[in-house]
Formats: sequence, structure tokens, C-alpha cells
Amino acid sequence: MSTYVVRFMKDVLGHGRQIEVCQGTLEVDACDENEARERAKAKFCKDQALHHWSLHADRIQVNSADLPS
Repeated sequence: MSTYVVRFMKDVLGHGRQIEVCQGTLEVDACDENEARERAKAKFCKDQALHHWSLHADRIQVNSADLPS
């Protein structure tokens, strides 16, 4: 398994222009990026008491946290 950093991002208007805000960051262990995304969605919803992650975020960014060999 690999470790992934998953960020839930939202675009908001601030001072007359659009800015990107991180709504939450999770570190998850998974076999691949898709599994990491799904695990993070479930945890984000549980932690935020949401029915769906998109109520607080517009998109999800998944990045490997493992160091290259």
C-alpha cells in the first residue's frame, strides 16, 4: 500500500475575485489513487457529518505522499 495526501478544494469569491480554499486534508493508505480518493471521501463525509463531499468542496486533489526510491 501507498500513502496519499487528499485535499478537498473549493472555489470561493474573495475581494472580487475567485480564490481556491482547502476545505480539508486527509492522509490515507491505499493501493492506488482511486482507492485513496474513495477512502478519503468516506472519511471526509463522516468527519464533517455530510451526506456527500461535494456539499463542502468542488474537487478533490490526490497526491502520493511516498518518497521516490
